[in-house]
Amino acid sequence: MGKIIFYEGRNYQGRSWECSGDCSDTFSHFTCCNSMRVMGGHWVAYEKPNFMGYQYMLNKGEYPEFSHWMGFNNCIRSCQMISPYRGAYRMRIYNRPNLSGNMMEFMEDCPNAYHQLRAPETSTAPRLRGY
Repeated sequence: MGKIIFYEGRNYQGRSWECSGDCSDTFSHFTCCNSMRVMGGHWVAYEKPNFMGYQYMLNKGEYPEFSHWMGFNNCIRSCQMISPYRGAYRMRIYNRPNLSGNMMEFMEDCPNAYHQLRAPETSTAPRLRGY
């Protein structure tokens, strides 16, 4: 079973809240998030309510301050647990908006898409199958 613990202070200090499922608005539980512990499962934390804004992929482990999850600030407003996917997947990435420009299709893990696409940015990434 997945569980994540959010802390208002850095290094797991201050008020905390435990979550074991999707939460579309965390504001009633805490006002800011400066550290987290992922006790189990894989999670996505979002900067805004209703699963919007910057996304942070979190695996089991400790995150003593927001820079450890590559956060821009201490604002986490929603979260959801990702269930494991056991099938084949397929995804295309494009370096320009509206499915244009250079395209690369992935059907297996790729440790560094930047080197595969040879472009500084990914603009569009439609998921064709899987998560």
